[in-house]
Amino acid sequence: MKGILLVNLGSPRSTEVKDVKEYLDEFLMDERVIDYRWFFRTLLVRGIILRTRPKKSAQAYKTVWTDQGSPLIVITQQIKDKLEKIVDVPVEIGMRYAEPSIETGLRKLQAQGVDEVVLFPLYPQYAMSTTETVVEKAKEVQKKFFPSMKINYVAPFYNRSIYIEALSESIKENLPESYDMLQFSYHGVPERHLYKTDPTKTCKIGDCCMKDDYPAHPYCYRHQCFKTTELVRERLGIAPEKVVVSFQSRLGKDKWIEPYTDQTLEHLPKKGVENLAIVCPAFVSDCLETLEEISVEGKEEFLEAGGKEFTYLPCLNDDDRWIEVVKTLCMEQMDFSK
Repeated sequence: MKGILLVNLGSPRSTEVKDVKEYLDEFLMDERVIDYRWFFRTLLVRGIILRTRPKKSAQAYKTVWTDQGSPLIVITQQIKDKLEKIVDVPVEIGMRYAEPSIETGLRKLQAQGVDEVVLFPLYPQYAMSTTETVVEKAKEVQKKFFPSMKINYVAPFYNRSIYIEALSESIKENLPESYDMLQFSYHGVPERHLYKTDPTKTCKIGDCCMKDDYPAHPYCYRHQCFKTTELVRERLGIAPEKVVVSFQSRLGKDKWIEPYTDQTLEHLPKKGVENLAIVCPAFVSDCLETLEEISVEGKEEFLEAGGKEFTYLPCLNDDDRWIEVVKTLCMEQMDFSK
């Protein structure tokens, strides 16, 4: 019997500091998130970051928390509920970090008689700290607890026409009539991650991102972000000079991919941008990084720098067009004979 497991990032179980600390410990100790050797990663995460960050993060989570809980988990559950109504197989959700875990999701499917699973990492673009860590964790859990279960994985869909159409229509519906610039803000990653995930060893982090059919593209997060942007821009008929790409959420002093979102928000008013619209296509569900970091902190940065109007465009969330995309991409992986 077949089934679907939708996998998202995860969230603390509550806004209590202890729960946020537990979540951050699991998240930041992932070697594909902070890719230092275990000893140095432990010193950094447990010796420095977890001494101060949980309290600050808990306050941030409180500003976005809903009556139902974490917005990311609530929205992922809404996606699951809508998808279940248009497919004829069981659907569950799992999170890479915290609960409901990937193991929990697979156990729920197994309890319903499922032995062939389509696992969908809910990340449009490929990165070591997103798609790769989900797939590797799922393989680990499968080997340990579900050795007879077959799992097919939905590949990154950053350039799939059905996704681009759904994203473009969502942006179009929420875009203000008058705006000077549309900013695409993607989650950032350290530059070294791009080199680590490139089996072709051809990535140079630069103009190669814009070339056609470059061998590193299937593994290059930066290229995939720029490609998503370009495809959406073309579909909406927006002039190139009215679109800018940036990367948010950098951590520590290492070099992350550029340009940085916070610096871009500060510089745009100096270039005459007064009315800014911003969207975050690295996320399919609104979460702390969109609802607090961008629509609150980002807005403050832009307005303090001299901007006049700031419009945050929501993620796809449980938009019906997005649910159809999820269904299509899952159905493509339902043939386990391949």
